[in-house]
Amino acid sequence: MRKLVEGIHRFQQGVFGPQRDLFRRLVDGQEPDALFITCSDSRIVPNLITQTEPGELFIIRNAGNIVPPWGVESGEAGTLEYAVEVLTVSDIIVCGHSHCGAMKAVIDPSQTRELPALATWLRHCEGTRRILSKAYADLTGDDLVETAVAENVLVQIEHLRTHPSVMAALARSKVTLHAWVYNIAEGEVYAFEPEIGQYVPIEEAGRGTRHEPARLSRRQI
Repeated sequence: MRKLVEGIHRFQQGVFGPQRDLFRRLVDGQEPDALFITCSDSRIVPNLITQTEPGELFIIRNAGNIVPPWGVESGEAGTLEYAVEVLTVSDIIVCGHSHCGAMKAVIDPSQTRELPALATWLRHCEGTRRILSKAYADLTGDDLVETAVAENVLVQIEHLRTHPSVMAALARSKVTLHAWVYNIAEGEVYAFEPEIGQYVPIEEAGRGTRHEPARLSRRQI
């Protein structure tokens, strides 16, 4: 706690003070550019990774960057609806990350034997588990975890599409969905390119060029 309190003092003196005008403007409301859905993992800091200021990202965080499908009562559903209908974000990003503990538990359910609430939550990754079982039975170890991370992001994108607010926004071309994976050790972000069925370095996204599949996933669509 002492470290946290000292951090608050540094924020008040070194960050808030010089940006006082920005924070005063934020009192009147927020106009975030995007909804960023990512993991609760303490190693993931969305504003640091994207170099965004307060007010620019609306964020959902939970174990496994999960979006329960429509019909499941959850805080995620309400937050998503607010982001799309009220804040009218133009982009929704689901961002997984390397070395994800939630994906390790999806691969090995015995890890949640004494964690019933987490085990129930990870049922929203059943699609991911089945994809791994049917399409990647030859993978093990780190390769399997990396693939689980990448595939789970795509599964959660499909869950997003089941929400009526997202359906309506997509039908009107008011929102774009993005699947990202962040590599903790390298600081790299990979984006999924539907046209070529691959994750590519984000700086190359949108070029429509076929690459060698990124190591984090061997999926070909």
